Amino acid sequence: MIKNIKQSITRNLLNLPGWRTKRKIVVIESDDWGSIRMPSREVYDTLLKTIRVDKLSYNRYDSLASEEDLGALYELLSSVKDKNGKPAIITANTIMSNPDFDKIRQSHFQEYYYEPFTETLKRYPKHLHSFEMWQEGMRSGVFRPQFHGREHLNVHRWMKALQNDVGNTRMAFDYGMYDLSTSLEISENSFMDALNFESVDELNLQKKSIQEGLNLFANIFGYKSFSFIAPCYRWSNELNNVLKESGVYAFQGGWYQLVPNPGKEHKFKRAFHYTGQRNKIDQLYMIRNASFEPSINPNFDYVNDTLKRAEIIFRWGKPLVITSHRLNYIGCIDELNRSRNLKLLKDLLDSLKKRWPEIEFLSSDELGKLIYKD
Repeated sequence: MIKNIKQSITRNLLNLPGWRTKRKIVVIESDDWGSIRMPSREVYDTLLKTIRVDKLSYNRYDSLASEEDLGALYELLSSVKDKNGKPAIITANTIMSNPDFDKIRQSHFQEYYYEPFTETLKRYPKHLHSFEMWQEGMRSGVFRPQFHGREHLNVHRWMKALQNDVGNTRMAFDYGMYDLSTSLEISENSFMDALNFESVDELNLQKKSIQEGLNLFANIFGYKSFSFIAPCYRWSNELNNVLKESGVYAFQGGWYQLVPNPGKEHKFKRAFHYTGQRNKIDQLYMIRNASFEPSINPNFDYVNDTLKRAEIIFRWGKPLVITSHRLNYIGCIDELNRSRNLKLLKDLLDSLKKRWPEIEFLSSDELGKLIYKD
């Protein structure tokens, strides 16, 4: 009981500061779209014979979204309408490129090359027309890409590991992967923290990566990304200017930004943020205050937890911003993962609508522009 009281107090306090609205706004932010993970069920089964890839949900379920994955997700989102008749919408935070494994191998691991994710899709077995499905989802108002990075990969550290044949890096490479870690902790087999760094010299490479990634975003989607979510919530404030120069005016994220500390390997400063907060160059922060991650923790009751959080969030005039990674909606590795989680998502959206008939579904950039206007 004491634990529940403390939890309630903490949730109320966290939602006190910042921008407020009388509207009941619901935003679903989903990371990792466009990024590779487990290539196929066949690769998963092969790797499982030697590595416990089943210990990490991202390796167990996550992959590029197939046409079937997208179709099932769109059907569900379209079936739930808000008070204005708008369907539920996923903010699809998109990784714009993946490593070009053939070219990297041809360079004997001395040079890094990448390809747009639209090219990667063409080589996957059930994905030939996937990008056409992306465009269909955008037109129908259920799928709204925003920028997540040029790649979900710490290129500098990964290339060093390939050159020195560290851990499982070469094995992962042979299967068209760059991460075979068994946990979310940083390790010799983990390279997901794209904007982490150990030396300030790496910042210039990251600035170039952001510029190229945002140019790709505008060229592929036909508009600039208003918001950005850093991979693993880790980025330096030294990158904020280059983000703004390319059109990014808002940050998605959690309560804490993990700021890399140069010279101290994998040590971070924690910077607290709240919804509506502005930085020195007038970029704003939008905070995720609920989660829907049943693939990561299948025994947790995300539906009731989100409803409880929504009571507090709406009481303080905040938007309900739900984080829900792509892996929850992928069935090309394990079809049950997709079907089970889509049913749970339908339960959640129906429950929210029943409890608050006046809810409105917005994408992250719509929310950001609303806060900016206010």
